Amino acid sequence: MSKVKYYYDPDTLSYRKIEPKKSKRYRNLFFFIVGAALFGFLGLIVLLNTNLLNTPKELSLEREVRNYELQYEILGKKMEQMEQVLGNIEDRDNNIYRLYFEANPIPEEQRRAGFGGVNRYKSLEGFNNSEIIVNATQRLDIIQKQMVIQSKSLDEIAKLAEEKEKLLAAIPAIQPVRNEDLTRMASGYGWRSDPFTKARKMHWGMDFTAPRGVPIYATGDGTVKRADNRSSGYGKHIRIDHGYGYMSLYAHLSKYNVSKGQKVKRGDLIGFVGNTGRSEAPHLHYEVFKDEERINPINFYYGSLTAEEFENMLKFANQENQSLD
Repeated sequence: MSKVKYYYDPDTLSYRKIEPKKSKRYRNLFFFIVGAALFGFLGLIVLLNTNLLNTPKELSLEREVRNYELQYEILGKKMEQMEQVLGNIEDRDNNIYRLYFEANPIPEEQRRAGFGGVNRYKSLEGFNNSEIIVNATQRLDIIQKQMVIQSKSLDEIAKLAEEKEKLLAAIPAIQPVRNEDLTRMASGYGWRSDPFTKARKMHWGMDFTAPRGVPIYATGDGTVKRADNRSSGYGKHIRIDHGYGYMSLYAHLSKYNVSKGQKVKRGDLIGFVGNTGRSEAPHLHYEVFKDEERINPINFYYGSLTAEEFENMLKFANQENQSLD
């Protein structure tokens, strides 16, 4: 309640009440309203910039933002796990798979390379949480690129494995006559006495003594290049081209079980032991070629002999006795 003011009137020798002017009253009222409005405006600004007063929509948006931040944190942990697993696969790829198949390892800088040139993440900038979003997107892009590189590497490894499998199947790796069918291992690769001239000469293969008609088996996958008797001294013989520079020859056969151009698998029956051509007794003369050069067949029996059987064969093959052809 406003105070009432008085003044002393000397004419009447009494105190009179001071009546304020209307203009002053209006002016005071104006200043009060302006001051109240200004104070209210400033107070509203302060409240809007603090958490003291939020609308339901703002509260909902805040919860949504906090939820997104939590989701990005979970995503970050999942990406970390993916990076660890992918790193383990890359390590095995470089140090086991590619090493085994004699392929060059993929350089680390190629696997970890980022993306240069134009800023790919410009549209994600300018927000409160831009740093989190950009970082997560960059990591996802790099992981995706690493997975593409690894996928192509595994495709290459699969092709190399398939080629390696074909190579291993093609190499002449078994004995052409079974042990139970052999009479003895007559002669090996090296200098031997000729059965007809008695002169010392190079024997380019191995002689397996066996009765006439004993089965002869292909020692590796390949294609029959010859099955005829038109080669001096060999009589009826078969040549199989195994690919990769390998060829095997089976001589002095009694008859064939394959024909020229026929594809065979390791272990297929291709002919029978005989005594045709320049031969002293029924036996199989067996040779192996690599890049058109004759090599010792003794090194190619890992697919059918035990260690003891191989040791016995090695002992007989190294004896400088008389060959049978």
